[in-house]
Amino acid sequence: MKTKVIVTGGAGFIGSHLTDALIREGYEVHVIDDLSTGKKENIHPKAVFHQASICDFKTIAPLFKGVAYVFHTAANARIQPSIIDPRSSNETNITGTLNVLVASRDAKVKKVIYSASSSAYGTQKHMPLREDMNPNPQSPYAIQKLVGEMYCKNFNSLYGLPTVSLRYFNVYGPRQLTEGAYATVIGIFFRELSAGRSMPIVQDGRIKRRDYTHVSDIVNGNMRAMKSKKVGKGEVINLGTRRNYSVVEVARLIGGPTLFIPKRLGEAKETLADNTRARRLLGWKPNVILTDGIRALKELHKLS
Repeated sequence: MKTKVIVTGGAGFIGSHLTDALIREGYEVHVIDDLSTGKKENIHPKAVFHQASICDFKTIAPLFKGVAYVFHTAANARIQPSIIDPRSSNETNITGTLNVLVASRDAKVKKVIYSASSSAYGTQKHMPLREDMNPNPQSPYAIQKLVGEMYCKNFNSLYGLPTVSLRYFNVYGPRQLTEGAYATVIGIFFRELSAGRSMPIVQDGRIKRRDYTHVSDIVNGNMRAMKSKKVGKGEVINLGTRRNYSVVEVARLIGGPTLFIPKRLGEAKETLADNTRARRLLGWKPNVILTDGIRALKELHKLS
């Protein structure tokens, strides 16, 4: 009998890749997604799809019966939309996460793997970013994702629900969003180039540096977190490469015309992951360097 798992947000960028990997390994995967930003065509045909919102507890709670592991990737997942509409993102990112944890607790799930965010660090004086640093969230989204980590830790200490929080650093790769408010910088660059337009760079793009992590490495980290007996007590673990690049450098790697646009609020100047804890507890290390990841995306978008 196959082990039953849930992937919330399994129609989205990271969740769909994770669903694919779980099915390849023989798991029975149930996807919960309201398709607000995810796409039905992203969902593996062997997955069981439940179109529902994680904010609707009565609908999702029965789906957790008999589930061994939960990967909670569903979120309103960008900084700028949360600044524009903090109430909506709060409902998904905090209330939705609480619903997932309560349903997991009640179903006696073996482990919840929570998709956390490096935005919780905000601006820090020292690099690289370590999990023992004091958080400094600078946007509603960052606050909400940090609260999710705290709830995961609390549900372990109060109720004994095994949890682990994985802090992602600027994930990119196939299926990344290229349209709408939730598109990421690399996705936006490829969208604009594919349409024959210039890549937009915010005016601090020469100094703003990011640690870009390929989605395949993020999936690997999630799988290892599920299987590791060393985690489950609410640990927070960075998944990043310990290399960073300016936005201008990323644009140069892709190649093409650029234009500068006004600065945006709520974003840290730099991210750079210390991944020592991931190596120690998960045996994880990044396998895809940015130059290779971008080369593959250029081929995918027929821009090479």
